[in-house]
Amino acid sequence: MKENWLRQLTAQLLADQEYIIQGGGIEGIDRQRRLGRLTARERLKALLDPASSFTELGLWAAWGMYKEWGEFPAAGVVTGIGTVCHRSCMIIANDATVKAGAMFPQSVKKVLRAQRIAFECRLPVIYLVDSSGVFLPLQEDIFPDEDDFGRIFRNNAVMSAAGVPQLAAIMGSCIAGGGYLPVLCDKLLMTEGSGLYLAGPALVKAAIGQVVDSEELGGAKMHAEISGTVDFCESDDKTCIKRLRSLIEFLPKDPVLCDEHFEVSSSRPADDVYDVMGSSSNQGYDVRDLLACIVDADSMQEYKADYGKTLVTAYAKIKGIPIGLVANQRQQTVNGQGSVEVGGVIYAEGADKAARFVMDCNQIKIPLVFFQDVVGFMVGREAEQSGIIRSGAKLVSAISNSIVPKLTVILGNSFGAGHYALCGKAYDPRFIISWPNAKYAVMGADQAADTIFSIKKKTAERKGEALNHEQMDQMHADLRQLYEQQMDIRYGAARGWIDEIIAPHTTRDVLAKLLRYAMRVPASEKSFHTGVIQV
Repeated sequence: MKENWLRQLTAQLLADQEYIIQGGGIEGIDRQRRLGRLTARERLKALLDPASSFTELGLWAAWGMYKEWGEFPAAGVVTGIGTVCHRSCMIIANDATVKAGAMFPQSVKKVLRAQRIAFECRLPVIYLVDSSGVFLPLQEDIFPDEDDFGRIFRNNAVMSAAGVPQLAAIMGSCIAGGGYLPVLCDKLLMTEGSGLYLAGPALVKAAIGQVVDSEELGGAKMHAEISGTVDFCESDDKTCIKRLRSLIEFLPKDPVLCDEHFEVSSSRPADDVYDVMGSSSNQGYDVRDLLACIVDADSMQEYKADYGKTLVTAYAKIKGIPIGLVANQRQQTVNGQGSVEVGGVIYAEGADKAARFVMDCNQIKIPLVFFQDVVGFMVGREAEQSGIIRSGAKLVSAISNSIVPKLTVILGNSFGAGHYALCGKAYDPRFIISWPNAKYAVMGADQAADTIFSIKKKTAERKGEALNHEQMDQMHADLRQLYEQQMDIRYGAARGWIDEIIAPHTTRDVLAKLLRYAMRVPASEKSFHTGVIQV
């Protein structure tokens, strides 16, 4: 029997992730050993509670990028949410096995995303610092802008003012501007043999002619006894992590939001998602069958089930947590006027329905979960005359002004304005995750290749350049290949558009966990409103 295509894709994804987790490989690990230090993932294992799970975020960051500088697994920094002394914490750990922990542009973007999630979920943050600083050849893309390196330190200050606990442990290098991160935290630990300074010995000599060794300049003993910068001076990584855990125990315990051992299951086994998706990525399916593998049995109450059928809106529960869900229907439907509507396409009535539903979820203050498998909004004369733009704008406005937590799951396609209207990255989802088959783009590869090819062909004709059929075929094939590469969800995850690529059968468990994090902060007491909205 031929193995299911989505199972195969998932197995390949998991194998690739195991490779990424190896970080800088044997050479990088050996370097840490020579310095008497643990690797980032060894530090994580020691820090986290035994048998606790770690929800890693941004694992695919920088995948396939910076090829001229060699491989850069996970952007050289590990970020994720784990349990320390029974407290959920955001952990940000430099991986010194990768380029000595140097910060590339995607490293910065990844840290900023982790800080944002921590701030919105009010998660304590633990920084495990071991970085050689900014990767100088790419400094122009790291240093000056509002979403570059300096934003990390601004966030440190803002989070501290908001009462979000931050603890930093320097267990290696902490050089130049990067030194602000630990010093702006509430508590600062440092191991012997580590270094914290704005300029290293070589730069000090070059700048002012002073000769000084690294320990006297910025060692743990100096900062503990003379500068007073360090709160706790520890002998090595293991004692430092032990101290970190003891300090975390002084923090408030996690709020009890729901029963984590909730016994009600979904009405269909989680593994059935592979069968629901069918024999190919192009096959339609009834999204209700898929949702039956994710939400609690008998909990789903569909809202306006007979209207705007290409979008399914429903109240439901995931492991006892009430949610409102908006999902694309991927099979053909027939509207109340007898017209056939294409699955995965948003029509005016569906957008109107979803906008009202989003508003109601804000009214009763329950989180929203969006399940995207969307190819876009309907186009054409009839669609425009139905007010499709007005209806889409209404939905975008409702989502943009939502005050409840929003989570987005990309199940398949995520194209064009459909991505926006169903809470894409630009609309502040607390978490955005995807399946390995997901595709992220303005439009499909065929349409994009045809459009770009037409433009290039006309440009060549205007310049008097004659293209033969072979050249035109090759140009079209090259454009399609390039677009397909950019549609690959790993391409988007590398650039920070996705927090996590998950195995489809884990969707229910992952969403339950993320919902618990997202709901740590009660919905704002201010009332929901949208401003001027099209009617």
